Amino acid sequence: MLGLLSLVSLFSIADRLVFSILLEDIKAEFALSDTQLGLLGGLAFTATYVLAGFPAARLADRSIRRSIVAAAIAFWSTMTALCGAATGFWTLFLARIGVGVGEGCSGPSSQSLIADYFSREELARAMGVLTLGATLGTVAGLMAGGLLADAFGWRWAFVLMGLPGLLVGLLVWKTVPEPPRGRYARPGAALAQRPLGATLASLAGNRVFVGLMLGFAVQILIGYAMAFWMAPIMLRRFEVPLRDVALLLGLAFLAGGVPGPLAGGVLTDRLVRRDERWRAWLPGLVGVAALLPLWLALEAGTVAAFLGLFALAYALFVMSQAPILSGIQAAVEPGERGMAVAVALFFNNLIGQALGLGVIGWLSDRLAPVHGSGALALALLLACAAAGVAALAIFGWTAAQVPRAARPAASGPGSW
Repeated sequence: MLGLLSLVSLFSIADRLVFSILLEDIKAEFALSDTQLGLLGGLAFTATYVLAGFPAARLADRSIRRSIVAAAIAFWSTMTALCGAATGFWTLFLARIGVGVGEGCSGPSSQSLIADYFSREELARAMGVLTLGATLGTVAGLMAGGLLADAFGWRWAFVLMGLPGLLVGLLVWKTVPEPPRGRYARPGAALAQRPLGATLASLAGNRVFVGLMLGFAVQILIGYAMAFWMAPIMLRRFEVPLRDVALLLGLAFLAGGVPGPLAGGVLTDRLVRRDERWRAWLPGLVGVAALLPLWLALEAGTVAAFLGLFALAYALFVMSQAPILSGIQAAVEPGERGMAVAVALFFNNLIGQALGLGVIGWLSDRLAPVHGSGALALALLLACAAAGVAALAIFGWTAAQVPRAARPAASGPGSW
């Protein structure tokens, strides 16, 4: 189950971020600005939650989650393939919305399933494996997308990246068992779905959830910025062909992205045995720690130094994902987990992706007259630094909201 859901996560990120390695070709063919590219990468996905994210989350809290995940990946895979038929900015924007609709339906059900398969003591490690799937998706999007574009052009790259997801959806539907809802919940926990108003009121009054959600939304800007803009930065800074950028940058993501989430999961499970507040402290600390090697990478004069420092920055950043995701699941009742993930992903996409990528593109266009080809790297660094410092403050506040009963960690599984 965890392997298949990690594979779903892989295709989710690959189909989302294959766009980044194709940016320069798309920009040239359609004569787009960096601002428009940022809108295609960000705003198109935020719109998905208005269309499908929250209804899918309500279904996740009362329906067969396996079937929701299977249908979601089949839909977004089809829409990824249709990106290859775009005729301009607006048709590509609509196709990207379609990709996001499917991906917005998958996350709540996937994370809710994992919370019912793994006990509280194992949850961070399980979420680390799920994050590993997302990391490998970044690698696949860059490497496979770049190689396919080099061989067949950017349009066929979209088509060939999208179609395999249909098979993954079939495997999920046919092979993943649906576990009992709330299997590891504490005695007396609310297993059944409550009315929407009551669920939202419960989440809004849960300070630990609110803090993790907001910190996640702000900090994830760093991850989206690296995943979306590093390929065009490398193409503009170094005289390296697209094929080599896809391979080299993909290997850098792999070098940092495999140990990072696994280490984050193991470290979180060990630290929370002493104090549950580490689910908030750890992501704040590693997020800020990632800024120094990211800055040095953007200032590097050689491709090797750029890639090595970037891999370190990415490894530190993705260590933050397991404590955040496991903390959200541990902080809420079983009957509201799907909605909790949907709310978190809504703000994640609104702040981290739509606003973040859009602001970086806008800043790049404003800085270009003075900084030329280095404007995009400077815009990315400024945005990531602001996000890292803000997230550290939010996570520090969140740790203070953890109930005293969980300092150190309370015995037994279940929500706080």
